[in-house]
Amino acid sequence: MLMLSIVRALHNLAIWALARSLNMPEPLVHDTGVFVVVQVQTIESRIGKALCPTRLFRQLRSWFR
Repeated sequence: MLMLSIVRALHNLAIWALARSLNMPEPLVHDTGVFVVVQVQTIESRIGKALCPTRLFRQLRSWFR
């Protein structure tokens, strides 16, 4: 429980500091961060599907038929 409150406090401090340095409102900085995380997860999942060993093996096997 203590660890969670420390992480939340550090998260809020980081958002506050970034918002101050960029001269932007804190909610905008937070929402932009969430948007970036979602975009990165989407890209990583697409790459992960493309590089799946089973899928690559099937594709390779179909090329040599």
